[in-house]
Amino acid sequence: MVKTFNFFKRRPELSVERFREYWLNQHAAVVRAIPEVRKYVASIALPSSYRDNHEPHCDGISEAWFDDEETLRRIADTSPLRAAVTDDAVFIDTSKAGSIITDEIVQKEGAPPKDAVKVLSLLTRKAGMDVASFQSYWRTHHGPLAAKLPQARRYVQCHVRPSGYADGRTPRYDGVAEMWFDDFEAVRASGNADVYRDVRGDEPKFLTVPLPRVFASEHRIV
Repeated sequence: MVKTFNFFKRRPELSVERFREYWLNQHAAVVRAIPEVRKYVASIALPSSYRDNHEPHCDGISEAWFDDEETLRRIADTSPLRAAVTDDAVFIDTSKAGSIITDEIVQKEGAPPKDAVKVLSLLTRKAGMDVASFQSYWRTHHGPLAAKLPQARRYVQCHVRPSGYADGRTPRYDGVAEMWFDDFEAVRASGNADVYRDVRGDEPKFLTVPLPRVFASEHRIV
């Protein structure tokens, strides 16, 4: 199974509240009409992301699971998918949108609570580092290190698939790291853990830093 990410900024004339409401209601109904979608999650930036006139890197990130890339190619010109793409433009600034197709690697299994805080880190590999070395280091060295964060209930790495680099392509990001915490208190507590400093110190060895991060709530739609 493959997972697609789509990175959303709302249309400039829409309020944050209207963006969320439209996504979780009208757009959700359009997504549910695509039979090939095995699972769909809307990760929506938390209200605290907008404090002091701050704008988060993304207003939300969609995650959709499909059987394989062949399925994605096959449904590209079907009416349900065209309807979803058309509906995107109603609430998303499509000039700022982007997407990647990934494989999931679970580094820490767990069952976060329903109202967990989800932290999505958007990764770009260090300049001059090839894709294979980046993915290997992230998977075998950095991943097990980050998985030691005691407050993290679940940790999943999402690696861009080879097709994202075919014919010299450069994907929007090289991957997404997802961590779930019980609440913001747990997120803050993780920053005081010794392993947190080790994790942050390891990032420049394979990543372009600082990393864009989105603090979100997760909403299962399919």
